[in-house]
Amino acid sequence: MAQILSPELLLAALMLASTYALVALGLNLIYGAMRLLNVAHGDLMVLGGYVAWSGFTLLGLSPLLGLFGAMLLAAGLGIACYTLFFKRLVRNTAIAARLEANSLLIFFGVSIILQNLMSLVFTADARSYSYMDTLVQWGSVSIALNRLVILGISAGATVAVLCFLRFSVFGIAIRALIQQRDAASLIGIDADRINIVVFCLGFALAGLAGALISMTESVTPFGGFPFTIAAFVVVILGGLGSLGGAVAGSLLLAFVEVYGVTLTSAAYRSILVYGLFILILFVRPQGLFGRKAN
Repeated sequence: MAQILSPELLLAALMLASTYALVALGLNLIYGAMRLLNVAHGDLMVLGGYVAWSGFTLLGLSPLLGLFGAMLLAAGLGIACYTLFFKRLVRNTAIAARLEANSLLIFFGVSIILQNLMSLVFTADARSYSYMDTLVQWGSVSIALNRLVILGISAGATVAVLCFLRFSVFGIAIRALIQQRDAASLIGIDADRINIVVFCLGFALAGLAGALISMTESVTPFGGFPFTIAAFVVVILGGLGSLGGAVAGSLLLAFVEVYGVTLTSAAYRSILVYGLFILILFVRPQGLFGRKAN
């Protein structure tokens, strides 16, 4: 019981939840606004991790500065991806029923291209670096400084995105597209312009998350798949298209994962994660905060 009540365990769960929330928000934004399933999301995170690693090891830049480079590169890739692959698809009402399936295939192709390009440029070897890895003592609690930085930046970025969506003009337009795309177009919202903003923001959040995670984990070209799966689990737990649900799903998954592994063993991690996932699908298929289909 004393181990369960440990402050270190609570901080570990909160750090994991904040990272999951950052990852899931980017994925859910693109799906909610355009019904596109981005299975290359984890690979974008890996790309962000490589940007931070390159800046630190090759140029001597702080990974905290590398965060901005990772976000800018990912956002630029988002603009290119939308313009080249999805602009005409989203506008074509004749294939609206097949849009999700088509996007799944296109993003799968993007994923393969990114993996192989990163393998070509950085090789398949794992890359890592040490930054802010000193221990911080707070009473009886000891935690690495870089983990506190990840928690603070992830939580701050998540709150900033939610405030942007709630209070800014672009954010209100994005929420209108998520709730009812056809009605939003009728009242004069420029859907094409908003789509570009959504792609930039969704891709940038993935780049930011990857750059943050690279401070504590090694980066490999083919290491994005677990992050993609985790993001989809979180999104479905909270409800597809529900941005607040993505945050709630992140908290739920992180606490089940951290405390469940503590009570059992690391070997049960996948069983706990996917068991929760299947349970939610049985009890509430639309997710915790998703809306039932009419």
